[in-house]
Order: sequence, then C-alpha cells, then structure tokens
Amino acid sequence: MTEPLKSADIQMIQRLIPHRYPFLLVDRVIDIDGLRSACGIKNVTMNEPHFQGHFPGRPIMPGVTIVEAMAQTAAVMVGTALDMADQEFLIYFMSIERAKFRRMVVPGDVLELNVLTLRGRPGGKVWKFAGTARIGGEMAAEAEFTAMLDMQGA
Repeated sequence: MTEPLKSADIQMIQRLIPHRYPFLLVDRVIDIDGLRSACGIKNVTMNEPHFQGHFPGRPIMPGVTIVEAMAQTAAVMVGTALDMADQEFLIYFMSIERAKFRRMVVPGDVLELNVLTLRGRPGGKVWKFAGTARIGGEMAAEAEFTAMLDMQGA
C-alpha cells in the first residue's frame, strides 16, 4: 500500500477535481492530513477574468470565489485521501453558512486556504467543512460549507 499524498501540485489537482480555467481557483494543496484538514494556496493575479468587472480600477476578488477556492481545496483533500485521481465525479455546493469577509483580496495576494472536515466519511455523499482564507496570517474570509459528491453526474 502506498503512502497517501501530503500535497498536490496543479497537475494532480486537475486529476482530482473537474474544475478548469477560468474556474480552477487553487494552485497547490499542502499539508494534507487524510480526511481531516488541508491547506490550499491561491496566487491571486490580475489576469483572472473576474477582475475585469469586479471592479474596474480597483480589482477585488469576489467573496464567492474565495469560498469556492476553499471548497476546491476541500475537494482536493477528499480526492487525495480517497485515491480518486482520474475518476469522473462532480461536486455541488449544498449550503454556505457563517460566511464572513474581513479583508479585501487583491492581485498580488497569496491566499492560504485552510479547510477542516466537520462531517463526512468514505463512501458518503454529503460532506461539511469549515474554511478560512488568510493573507500573511491575516484573516480575509471564513465560512462553513456543505457539498455533495456525485460519482454518477460526470
């Protein structure tokens, strides 16, 4: 039996989750602790399409995309722990709760996306996570979110 991955680069991320440009919002996942926790890294750049309209002259990463980046980090963690590389599946948000946005996220920032599993098990379809997004240790956003793993939908 092979040792579970503790990190995932962009090539592995693309093998684990179905998201692609312009909606792939995590560049790397590190410190994967099985199904318990992980840390995603998102390098925020001016080249991202949401900055064209949010907002011209003052680019700010939308809060919903920050929460989506947390969710993608969680999906990579689960996919890594369950050895789901190259399997077709979709992931759907079911709820987002307690979302708070504390700091603007702008081009040049590096988001550290920490996720913790609150509920979920191998073979289960519904998972709940707590996530935070930090920049240099400063809280930018936090949320709890529930998602459904759909192995039939892809």
